[in-house]
Order: sequence, then C-alpha cells, then structure tokens
Amino acid sequence: MAQISGPSIDPRTGFCESNSVFYSKRKPIALPPNQSLDITTFISSRAHHGKTAFIDAATGRHLSFSELWRAVDSVASCLSEMGIRKGNVILLLSPNSIFFPVVCLSVMSLGAVITTTNPLNTPREIAKQISDSKPVLAFTTRQLVPKLADSKLPIVLLDEELAIPSIEAKIITTLGKMMKRQPSGSRVRDRVDQEDTATLLYSSGTTGASKGVVSSHRNLISMVQTILGRFFLEDGEHIFLCTVPMFHIYGLVAFAMGILASGSTVVVLSKFEMHEMLSSIEKYRATYLPLVPPILVAMMNGRNQIKGKYDLSSLQTVLSGGAPLSKEVIEGFLEAYPTVKILQGYGLTESTGIGASTDSLEESRRYGTAGMLSPSMEAKIVDPQSGAALPVNRTGELWLRGPSIMKGYFSNEEATTSTIDSEGWLRTGDVCYIDDDGFLFVVDRLKELIKYKGYQVPPAELEALLLSHPEIADAAVIPFPDKDVGQYPMAYVVRKGGSNLSESNIMDFVAKQVAPYKRIRKVAFVASIPKNPSGKILRKDLIKLATSKL
Repeated sequence: MAQISGPSIDPRTGFCESNSVFYSKRKPIALPPNQSLDITTFISSRAHHGKTAFIDAATGRHLSFSELWRAVDSVASCLSEMGIRKGNVILLLSPNSIFFPVVCLSVMSLGAVITTTNPLNTPREIAKQISDSKPVLAFTTRQLVPKLADSKLPIVLLDEELAIPSIEAKIITTLGKMMKRQPSGSRVRDRVDQEDTATLLYSSGTTGASKGVVSSHRNLISMVQTILGRFFLEDGEHIFLCTVPMFHIYGLVAFAMGILASGSTVVVLSKFEMHEMLSSIEKYRATYLPLVPPILVAMMNGRNQIKGKYDLSSLQTVLSGGAPLSKEVIEGFLEAYPTVKILQGYGLTESTGIGASTDSLEESRRYGTAGMLSPSMEAKIVDPQSGAALPVNRTGELWLRGPSIMKGYFSNEEATTSTIDSEGWLRTGDVCYIDDDGFLFVVDRLKELIKYKGYQVPPAELEALLLSHPEIADAAVIPFPDKDVGQYPMAYVVRKGGSNLSESNIMDFVAKQVAPYKRIRKVAFVASIPKNPSGKILRKDLIKLATSKL
C-alpha cells in the first residue's frame, strides 16, 4: 500500500481535513509523458512474454499475440484505405468474440472512435444510438445484420461468408478478408493525442435518458495501468475467462485492453451459459473468473452438483462487480470454494471502469465494501441537500476525480455540466460513505437506475414507452427486488377510462420494443401515480408499497 504524504492527510483513511478530499491509499499509476500516443500503440508496445492472446471457448480457435497485432495492423490499413479518419465513429454490434478486440484496437489506432451496442437491443434502440453517434461504418455478424437493415450504413461482416440475400448491397467486405491484407506502409496516419476521443459508450448515467460517454485515450491508458496494478500480473501468465460483455466498459477495458497488455490469455465466451462457463474453466484451466453477483450466488447454491461434475481446481480468483456482496454470500462462497479468492469492484461507464476495488482476500473480508479507491483516484462524500463535503463515516453522494474520469457526454453540454463540475468532479449519483480504514461502502442510489443482472435499466425510458400506449394515462417504473437477478422492472399503471388492459397486455407491449433485460416483469394498476409538487414521481413511495408485502 502506498504511503500517503502530506501534513493533513490521514494515512489510515486517506482523508484530508483542509479540503475534505479522500485520496487513494494505493500506489499512483504512471501515465506516459508522450502526449502523442494512442491506446493501441500503448498496449502493443508493452514488453511481455505472452504467447496466446485470445481463445474462443466454443471452438478452440485462438489468436497468438503476433497474429493479433498483425491483424490489427492489416485492418487499420484497410480502414484507412476506405477513408476512415481521425474522429470518424465506427459502430460495433457483436456478441463477445476473439475478433471484438481486433476491431476496437484497429479503429482506435487511427484516432477513429469505437461505439459499441448491446446485441440484445432492438432495432429501435440501436437506431436511436446511430442517430445520436452518427457512425460512418458498422461491424456486425450475419445474424445481427437485420437489426441494421434501416440504417443504410456500409457493413463489414465479422463472419467469413458474404452471402446475405436481400441486403447484400450494404455488405462491403468481411473482417477475415481485411485481416489477410498486407498492411500498407503508406496509409494516412493522423496524429493522435492522449486527449483525443477513443470510445463512445452509451450509459444511462445519473439520469434516465441514455447518453454517449466520451472517453479519451488517456482515460483508457490510465484504466489499463489500474488493471495491471490490480491483478499483479507481472508474476506470470494467467488465464482469464471472459463472461462479461465486451460492449460494456468493464469488458472492453479489461479484456480487449488491460489483460491484453499483461500478456495473459483471455478465453472468450460468446454468451453466458453456466455449463459452458464451468466446462471452460476445466478445459482451459482458467485462473481468473469475472462474475456478477447472481452468478456467484448460483455457484454457491449449486456447489454440490458443480464440484461433482467439473474440475475447478485451476481457479484462483473470482471478480465480482455490479453490486456489493453480503457477508453471508462471501462466507458461503469461500466455504464452498476454499481455494478461490473473491475480489470486488465498483465503477461506472463515466469512470472508464474501476473506481474502487478490493485487491486482496483480506480487503474482501471487509464485508459489504466496494473496496478502496483506485490508484490516483480522489473522492468526496457530499451532502446532497447542502452541498457540503463530509468527513469519514458520513453518508452522502460520492464524487470522483482522477485520470480515468470521462471527458463528458457526447453532444450534450447540459448533461455534462450537471454531472462534472468545473473542478473535474464526477457526481456518481451513488450514496456512499468511507470508513475509518479508507473503505468505500455503497448504501443507495440517488440515480434511479434498475440493476438487472448487472445491466442498467433506466425507468424513464420504460415510462416514456408505456405512455405511448393509447390506453395508458400515466405510469411509473420501479426496481423490484429479486434474489436471482438483483432487481427487475415493475410498472405501476393508470389505465384510461373504459380500458381493460391486462398485466400481460402491458408486458407484451413493452417486450416487443426493448431488449430482454429491460422487460417489465410485474404490473400493478393504480388510480394515480404519487408525485411531488413539481411533478416528479415519488418512486420511494411506490417501492415501499411494492415491497410492503414481501
């Protein structure tokens, strides 16, 4: 642990009384002094002894590090010849794949911007992101092409085969063909600076509407350095099983960037399925396994069947994020799997990943904590009412500042200034406190997001959709607690006079228009939606009503 110097900084808590700032107790990360540096070059120039970069869990197909960097160079050359330049946005619509990082790293090496989207999203949801981010090209799979049918975007297929009846005209080539091209030494190379935009990922942020989060090459470099420091990967090659989606900030920075920079191997699951995950641990001798809490709980509850059927002896560490684990869950899991360590993390798309984490079993045993602040990260705990910064063990909104904090929201100055203040503090919307030893505890959320299996579901989006129904007069959506998925969306609905809308009618109406994780799973009919004098939905009252019978 780094020694914190300074006359007024408490080495135990990291708190400075003179400015009410909490400073990270971890060793600061080193950022490269060369400003003309992109994230791809930063990762590829790291000296390591790794041999295999990526393995497809289902097929066993793999990319060595040398094959990976050759592919990145070839694809970047092809994109340059297509006219892709610095600042152009490229859409990537794909499930997890060993080729996902190839596309991202190629795009970012040119100074172009990668925007990813969830393959489960509907064409309507994807069209909204396209309209906002204005990509000039899309990479996708044959199966997902229909979701881009109305976009008119030129498409590069991640599959080998070109033939797609009726929409062939939009397909310009395949990634496989691009990877086989000899890199061009004469390609146009724009100067890329660390402050230039690298990724544009969409998040519901601290309010309901989805917004593009602008992250720079510097943001990504700082997160790669954080990941390398967190896992102490210099002690040799490890095998990580990638179960989390690469379109999400954590999957992207960890598995397409940070782990790659270490020389470790990433085994990629195209989608999560319990049997495939467990058999892949056994087959590939995985040492690190990232999870969301519901999967960890399922492993704990199914310990007898799992241990009788799968050899998990290689597994050293489980990484959990999305929600804090309870004392009962941590102890139950460690009892079931005594040789496996649990590490936890807290972060946002806006913080480019990890903002706090537990980096050892000893830290994880501080039950209920999200961990200590990431290297070079600063925090404030702010009273939401008075705006006053609070000391140790006081609860308020968590504000974060550091080298990985986003540049802002894409083309949304109003949302940016309401989320990041003039001094660079990111208002997270999470209610937290920091204890006597510098550990962060997440108590509640000011923001109104529903967390379904780690996915963020904005109530405002579902409410707007419900209000578009001709027989609905008013609606409110709340998180309903569930032991298997964390929370799911529940709707309170006011029917228009004479309507006989049923619960199933409403659930079907929403299900046709949103990704599966956003679906309404419970409906209650009410005479009116409780609101404050300014018209804001009193969600806490509805949550209390919904959970009073539990």
